[in-house]
Amino acid sequence: MATPLFLRNSLFPPLHHSFLSFPKYSFPSFPSSIKSRPLTSTMMRGSEITEEVSETKEAVNVDTKKKTIFVAGATGSTGKRVVEQLLSKGFSVKAGVRDLGKAKTLLSNDNPSLQIVQADVTEGSAKLAEAIGEDSDAVICATGFRPGWDLFAPWKVDNFGTVNLVEACRKLGVNRFILISSILVNGAAMGQVFNPAYIFLNVFGLTLIAKLQAEQYIRKSGIDYTIIRPGGLRNDPPTGNVVMEPEDTLYEGSISRDQVAEVAVESLVHPESCFKVVEIVSRTDAPKRSYKDLFGSIKLT
Repeated sequence: MATPLFLRNSLFPPLHHSFLSFPKYSFPSFPSSIKSRPLTSTMMRGSEITEEVSETKEAVNVDTKKKTIFVAGATGSTGKRVVEQLLSKGFSVKAGVRDLGKAKTLLSNDNPSLQIVQADVTEGSAKLAEAIGEDSDAVICATGFRPGWDLFAPWKVDNFGTVNLVEACRKLGVNRFILISSILVNGAAMGQVFNPAYIFLNVFGLTLIAKLQAEQYIRKSGIDYTIIRPGGLRNDPPTGNVVMEPEDTLYEGSISRDQVAEVAVESLVHPESCFKVVEIVSRTDAPKRSYKDLFGSIKLT
């Protein structure tokens, strides 16, 4: 049987099914007081970040500085594209990787704006906080488990690993989190239980359910988030324009990893993306729209 287009070259994502059972993870509770930055809004532009602090009734502009973005899964097929696009737009990047040797062969080593740091999302939030550092302004999570015989792998990476990243951000006061997830994570609620992609992806340790639970944790954390759910991931250059829809809308379609990386980076510079879950594919017949327009068309979640 031919592999559905959605599954080709794709990262394996999360899903939810009410009648499926899986060992529950005891998430850390949210403390009443969290280290946070006194921002009412944060807008990242090119190589600068402008923070508006609410004092009385007027917004006061704070000095701008070059912003640093931590990328988890920086040597992955999508993660390395995120790193490249961040650097091209003037950001400083901390590339979080498990294998430093591999990273030095895959990532540009001579760029002074790139720092490669060892970071394994499965090793807990304390070590991740050290890797992220207090100088990071945002985190982009582009991790994904590698299919194998370990059926707990999706939970270790796509669920517990994401939760560890969120907790590290909370400890440091990093208040911007971008997650690259997948369409169909909530396929059961969408009536897509028999969708071949939904079935196939959940064969690997209920991957989509693991991802969905991680999404839910992010949404309850209080951190300013953007959750990006792409369709089937293609390694080839973009063909067509980005189509962006609200959560639990798309159940088919594909998109170039270059465009997924672009959406992740653009979410940093468009406040319209904050506290939203967006689903994306590309279509040759779709009109070209600005990211301000695309993000603005999605309602807050």
